[in-house]
This record gives sequence, structure tokens and C-alpha cells, in this order.
Amino acid sequence: MRLAQAVRLGAWLLVGLNLLMALGNIGILMRMTPAIAAIIVRNEHSLQDCEEMLAALALAGEDRSLDEKQRARFTAALKRAKKNVTEAGELDVVKEVSAGAMAALAGESAARVNIVADIVRLAAINREAINQAEKRARQLSEAGIWGVVFMAICIFGVGLLFVRSLLRRVVKPIEELGAVIVAYRNGETMRRCTMPEMSQDVRAVFSGINEILDQGQAHILSQREFLQESGTRVIKP
Repeated sequence: MRLAQAVRLGAWLLVGLNLLMALGNIGILMRMTPAIAAIIVRNEHSLQDCEEMLAALALAGEDRSLDEKQRARFTAALKRAKKNVTEAGELDVVKEVSAGAMAALAGESAARVNIVADIVRLAAINREAINQAEKRARQLSEAGIWGVVFMAICIFGVGLLFVRSLLRRVVKPIEELGAVIVAYRNGETMRRCTMPEMSQDVRAVFSGINEILDQGQAHILSQREFLQESGTRVIKP
């Protein structure tokens, strides 16, 4: 029946929209979380390397030169920073730090000032990258929220249409059938199923019910005529 097909189609449509909304949210989260986390971790490592280099320079001796321990600390941090270049402009700054490292480690004041400024620039680049990653995360989060809102509105609209269709094509016909049956039981034998804008399936059911009622009414009339012709007193129901 077309009515049953329409009900099944509406139900599956609602299920499909809910599934689509769930998969969309999962997709946004799966895309957002690992990418943002990776960016933040890489830049945090670069910031840590910058801190290590600045700490090594801060612990220089009275002659502004670094002992072997601090030299090794500075060199290791610079080596890690070279391997962890991820942002635009970061490579140039790392090269400048590397170029002035020998003079700064030897205690030259000008080289020391320049390399500290370069390390601060390197830290600023990575900090800005973290801020941009956080901004992208917020944008993706907002996009996900608005996506959920849009899907919820769509599901709400489809649900309203589905409920309206059920009321018009299922609930109201059932109420009409119930009203006719109650009326027939109460003695209103002329009451028939009728409803404007009926679907083909409902029209077929109503026609069948009305036909049965007509046959019952005809049977009652024929019995009355038979009883009247035979002289038996007819008791009206």
C-alpha cells in the first residue's frame, strides 16, 4: 500500500538524517582534534627549546662564556629546534641563531644580544602558530555547532511534515472509522465513512467499510419487509 510505503519512507528519512548528523559531528571532531593537537605539540617543543637556549645563556659565567654543560644544553636545544621547523619564517630565524651561536657561546656581547633577540623571535613565531591553531579549532567548533543546528532544524522540519502526514493520512482516517462504528452501534445506521482529500488507500478502505454497512442496512430492510409481509410485528432497533 502506498500509505504504508509513505510511513516507512518518512521513518527511514528521519533515521537517515539523524545518522547523517551524527556522522557529520564525528567527522568534524576527528578532523579537528588530531590536527590541532599535533600543531600544538610541535610548537610547544619549539618553545621548550627556546627556553632551554635562553636558560643556558642566562647561566653564563662572569666572562659571559658558557661552560661545557651549558654549551651542551644550548647545542642540544638548537639541534632539536632545527629538526622541528614547522612554521613559515621559522627556518630563517633558526639559521640566524645557528650562525651567531659560536660567538654568543664564546661570550661576545653583541652576538649574545642578537642571538637572544633571534630566540625571542623564534618563540614568538611558534606562539603565534599555537594561537592560530586555537583559532582554527574554534572555527571548526563553531562550524560543527552551526552544522548541528542546521541538521536539527532540517530534522525538526521533516518531523513536522511526517507528523502532519501521519495525522492526515493515518490518524484522522482511524478516528473517522471509530466515529462511524460508534454511530452504527448507537443506531445511526445511515452514517458512512467520509473525509475530504482522502488518499487512494484510505478511499479504498472507506469504500469497503461503506459497502459492508450498505449491505448490512439492506439486509435489515429486507428482514423488515419480510416480517411486514408475513404479518409479524416489526420492532425497530
